[in-house]
Amino acid sequence: MIDPALADSGLGDAEDDDFDELVAPDDSLLPENRYLDRELSWLAFNQRVLELAEDETLPVLERANFLAIFASNLDEFFMVRVAGLKRRIVTGLAVPTNVGRAPVEVLADISAEAHKLQLRHAAAWTGLVRPALAAEGITIVDWDDLDGEAKAELTDYFQANVFPVLMPLAVDPAHPFPYISGLSLNLAIRIRNARTGRQEFARLKVPPMLPRFVEVPSEDGQLRFIRLEELIANHLDDLFPGMEVLDHHAFRLTRNEDVEIEEDESENLIQALEAELLRRRFGPPIRLEITDDMDDVTLDLLISELDITDQEVYRLPGPLDLRGLFGLGRIDRPDLRYTPHVPTTALAFKPGANERIDIFKAIRKADVLVHHPYESFTTSVVAFLEQAARDPHVLAIKQTLYRTSGDSPIVQALIDAAEAGKQVLALVEVKARFDEANNIVWARKLEKAGVHVVYGLVGLKTHCKLVNVIREEDGVLRSYSHIGTGNYNPKTSRIYEDFGLFTADPQVGKDLTRLFNELSGYAIEKKFKRLLVAPLHLRKGLLRLIEKERQNALDGKPAHIRIKVNSMVDEQIIDALYRASAAGVPVDVWVRGICSLRTDLPGVTDNITVRSILGRYLEHSRIFAFHNEGDPQVYIGSADMMHRNLDRRVEALVRVTEPAHVEELVGFFDLALSPETASWHLGNDGEWTRHAFSEVGAPLVDLQDRTMSQIQKRRRARAVR
Repeated sequence: MIDPALADSGLGDAEDDDFDELVAPDDSLLPENRYLDRELSWLAFNQRVLELAEDETLPVLERANFLAIFASNLDEFFMVRVAGLKRRIVTGLAVPTNVGRAPVEVLADISAEAHKLQLRHAAAWTGLVRPALAAEGITIVDWDDLDGEAKAELTDYFQANVFPVLMPLAVDPAHPFPYISGLSLNLAIRIRNARTGRQEFARLKVPPMLPRFVEVPSEDGQLRFIRLEELIANHLDDLFPGMEVLDHHAFRLTRNEDVEIEEDESENLIQALEAELLRRRFGPPIRLEITDDMDDVTLDLLISELDITDQEVYRLPGPLDLRGLFGLGRIDRPDLRYTPHVPTTALAFKPGANERIDIFKAIRKADVLVHHPYESFTTSVVAFLEQAARDPHVLAIKQTLYRTSGDSPIVQALIDAAEAGKQVLALVEVKARFDEANNIVWARKLEKAGVHVVYGLVGLKTHCKLVNVIREEDGVLRSYSHIGTGNYNPKTSRIYEDFGLFTADPQVGKDLTRLFNELSGYAIEKKFKRLLVAPLHLRKGLLRLIEKERQNALDGKPAHIRIKVNSMVDEQIIDALYRASAAGVPVDVWVRGICSLRTDLPGVTDNITVRSILGRYLEHSRIFAFHNEGDPQVYIGSADMMHRNLDRRVEALVRVTEPAHVEELVGFFDLALSPETASWHLGNDGEWTRHAFSEVGAPLVDLQDRTMSQIQKRRRARAVR
């Protein structure tokens, strides 16, 4: 719930004075069943990831990586989305979902679909990717496949590197059933006491700090690996001397790991969050994965001790926890990976011969739009902050930080700036899911260096990606700003597709100054000119732009709406798009993940196209483009079309004004939505169909490869000039 004080906070847009005068739209003509279930839509997204792993035309190590991504995605889905549904059901606070169904029904649908997907995931590994790896000389072996010499060498490895860190835990009257940590891989072991003949149970955790795939010594140049749990399972006699090992089975538990903080009741947000992170480790179980050969005695014991239902048990063939396939990334076989893309330096930031680039001079000349990871994050964003930190004319740096790496040069630049005596403000979002602990660590590091660290507004996450640098030039203060669609994280910037706008526009500088004052203090300001800011007015601003296109279409004028987001869920935005489509506006939605918008409502969605693109990079940028009678209005920023982004987060979109940048962004849509470009198409009943090959079987254009080649071509063209 938004703090009442925010009602007049001004997190809005100066041009939005007419918002409250908008007449409430008549939705009586829109059908009731006009949304897709958001949870099932997310599972459909993860199925698209799985389809990449199944694609035999992709390099095999990349396919293995997509299997690992699928597994990691699904873990987070259960830890957050499924856990949230269960919690609301248990507490009696469950309300109908976005499609009007009871959460208990949706939970059953999720279980059925997730079971299907996990079985398909296991089959993709066993029947497709593992054999394809073997065909390339990378074999995942079982213990029984090995000869005596290999077994002896692995036994030596086990004794030296694995045995000392194992901790078998017995379960008997003197030893209660142990706590099973979330996402840990375990062996359930039944043993018999040789003296008494009594059967006992033991649990053994597979050490997560050791390599999941252990290399098997080989002299023929072939790469062979054995799974760590397989190696351990074949040395259980060493762990239970004097006992007879009767059986063993792998299992894995997923727990509720969502974080809930009552900020209004927390005097110190950091301390409250640290306590909640400790509680997270002991969240209730929500999924139990077991191997398909587990006997009923062992399973009944686990179900009873873990207090889990039959619906939450996932019996799977093959190895559990295929996140371990990330470990194959260390294999030095570039021929089995995507052809490398080397990021280029943005043209505006490329130094001339024998000169060092002056980032501020380049931005003063004109706005600079940078497209990551095709264009380098290091030579743009990092260079901007590092120059600001050492420049004696820079007086202040203000930045939001949602996710970054602990060894980040961004954090170091802020520290260097503070130690150089500059005013430095870092607005750290310590509630960034699954990065909370890391954010706490480096937030305290920043504080120790003299950086002013604030944690945003009560009840709201600060998700916008903003930097504002104040520099003194000839006795006048000038603002240099960066507004991005992605996190200030040098590591993820290499695999996340994002845009960033650098500008010295005084109006943007004023907007950011006012916004940072709101976020760090108590200023009340409503005058934003080039920004649309959530939570109060971003949705209203987009609705106004959509409505304008609808009116233009009704008046017989050209109209077009194009939106690129990670998620499309917000009902008000979706309904506005339906109304625009019904009025004849072509609506193109490019979504990576969840999409609750339908394309199969006759008379309503006839003009709506929905596409999804997945590949080597994670499509992460958010772009909003409106035809506007031939004078396109285009915005980029951090906001997805979800309730949390529009109502419970501080988000910011900035209008892109340079004609060349507008043309680039519109051209990006043209390429992505072209029938010649590989993508998934949303059809009837929420079904996604992959279009990767032409009618004659030729591969369609890969958006990400083509974008890289276009950017490199631009750079070469300039070099020739």
